[in-house]
Amino acid sequence: MGSTTTAIDSPQLKADLEKIAAKVSAFVADYRGKLAEMAQGPEASAKLGEAVGRYEALSDRLGRVVIYSYLLYCGDTSDPVRVKFYGDMREKVTNASTQLLFFQLELNRLGDETLMAAAGEAPLSRWSPWLEDIRKEKPYELDETLEKLFIDKSLTSSAAWHRLFDQTIASLRFTVGAEELAIEPVLNLMQDAREEVRREAAQAVGKTLTDNLRIFALIANTLAKDKEISDHWRGFKDVADARHLSNRVEGEVVAALVDAVEAAHPRLSHRYYALKAKWFGGDALDSWNRNAPLPSMPDKNDTLMLDFSHG
Repeated sequence: MGSTTTAIDSPQLKADLEKIAAKVSAFVADYRGKLAEMAQGPEASAKLGEAVGRYEALSDRLGRVVIYSYLLYCGDTSDPVRVKFYGDMREKVTNASTQLLFFQLELNRLGDETLMAAAGEAPLSRWSPWLEDIRKEKPYELDETLEKLFIDKSLTSSAAWHRLFDQTIASLRFTVGAEELAIEPVLNLMQDAREEVRREAAQAVGKTLTDNLRIFALIANTLAKDKEISDHWRGFKDVADARHLSNRVEGEVVAALVDAVEAAHPRLSHRYYALKAKWFGGDALDSWNRNAPLPSMPDKNDTLMLDFSHG
């Protein structure tokens, strides 16, 4: 815990956060409400290129902060120090993102001909793929006030429910034999070479998750409703449209992939499970044997000993 506390309280992180706040304020002062004017004239590419370059650098710094805090949090989602740190960093990054929100909205308000003319020359041409990318989001963007509301509310809506799920999963304990295990070790037991161990682990997982079904149902239903509200306001027609847009892939392509995979189920997954059931001496595969090692595979410990014996 000492090293974690030191990392959280490091002067370098504090200095980086102060630099980010100063740079965000300067960026807003330099560019807010000015992009349309900058996009005119022979220096449009140079002026917009400098602005996009600064925006990219800021986005990179903000991304590093949130990724660092998230990875630290994932190391122990039950640690209140890490939980608070992750929440604090998310809030700071969200506040900065809210201030920077204007930039993409103003870029997308520029006419296609004006923006692409500037992007056809250096230095802005370096970011032309990104500019084309954000144009795809233009039909689903709201006015700036509503966009700010969506960002600010994310801390108390979807992000909060994701954190509740992570912390609930981390706090669960599963009884296997005389032991009380967390989620990771009990899932590892479901790959144990002994069937009785796999069965007991699977039953423990089923019992504990069933006992907590109410909170998981609440989380799932709330997240689903949150997405439905967002999709309605943005004008997405299908539940998967926002994900397709985020992945930059057409819905028809994903549908074709799903159809191909489902058509191959009898030839691949169904056939494999039938074979595996036969290897375990049954007509159907028990749920606790899905991830089991094949009966003919040597024990991991025996393999390890063999490796050492040849060393």
